Amino acid sequence: MSVEKEIEHQKIDNREIVDSLLADGSNPDAEYPIEHHLSCANFDNLEKAAVDAFKLGFEVSDAEELELDDGAIIFCFDATVDHELTVERLDKDTEALIRLADKHKIQYDGWGTYFIDEDGVVVGDEFDEDDEF
Repeated sequence: MSVEKEIEHQKIDNREIVDSLLADGSNPDAEYPIEHHLSCANFDNLEKAAVDAFKLGFEVSDAEELELDDGAIIFCFDATVDHELTVERLDKDTEALIRLADKHKIQYDGWGTYFIDEDGVVVGDEFDEDDEF
């Protein structure tokens, strides 16, 4: 998939996720921890991408090594930022990270956050773009 198509697809996902969280009663005025997931089989490429993500203003987690079901090894990290749950901001951030992933030949694997109730309390497990709506 081309970068432009991936960005457009992600923008659709962003709207669906935000709409689902808000429809379920998540607090529209809360500040959300948004965790963008990136991965690659090449550690050097991933490390360079992590540096660039940091320069873009994201908090970058330590890289982790994961073994896939087929036995392949990949490396991954999260690029995290806290902000209100707005589609415009998510579109801006996901586009920047998809372009960064393309530049470094790594994979942008989407983002996740948590449900936050009306009192600002985080409830339950991480809500990820792969979750059922």
